[in-house]
Amino acid sequence: MEASIRAIARIHSDFSTKFGIPRQSGLVQELRSTIVFEPEFRNPDALRGIEDFSHLWLIWQFSEAVRQDWSPTVRPPRLGGNTRMGVFATRSPFRPNNLGLSCVRLLGLEHTREYGTVLHVGGADLMDGTPIFDIKPYIPYADAHPDALGGFTDTARDFLLDVDFPPELLSRLPEEKRQAAVGVLSHDPRPSYQRKPGRVYGLNFAGFDIRFTVEGNRLTVQDMLSPEK
Repeated sequence: MEASIRAIARIHSDFSTKFGIPRQSGLVQELRSTIVFEPEFRNPDALRGIEDFSHLWLIWQFSEAVRQDWSPTVRPPRLGGNTRMGVFATRSPFRPNNLGLSCVRLLGLEHTREYGTVLHVGGADLMDGTPIFDIKPYIPYADAHPDALGGFTDTARDFLLDVDFPPELLSRLPEEKRQAAVGVLSHDPRPSYQRKPGRVYGLNFAGFDIRFTVEGNRLTVQDMLSPEK
């Protein structure tokens, strides 16, 4: 029998495109997102007890990376985009079932008239509108493994950039989103195959187009454009 799966919710985040989304959940804890359930799953009983957990697992779809075919190897960005690894040894979006797994912090529940109970979460690495297939509580005694090996990802912190975000530009963002924007930029949003010094990149975040350049280990924000520009 062929399996079927359907979205139970969708997430609302500050990322209107894939570019710039942190490569893993939890890397930028300041990011704020809201999970809105589909109408048929807005039964408050389905969330009974969830507020007792600090973190949740989200199982979702790489909706912008759905393909009919798949490859047994992929090129992880953290290896420069040139080295191939087995798809099941990575978290690449280009996989047979296009499923993603993210651990997020549960910041609170809100009861709304229009959408029923919604979840506010921190540290999500999902694009705005991403379909969520399931939500499960993070259980520390079973899910945390402090002695686990991270393979090639253990060097991820070596890629952090120093961010120069001029105050006059940063002030255009709502205050509660400023730390998140700096955090996202520090993780180097550029694709591994597009890292030309002097090139101006654009990151769509919280309704703004943040223009930046990178020289060495320093990222400098050059301008911020509002959507109408």
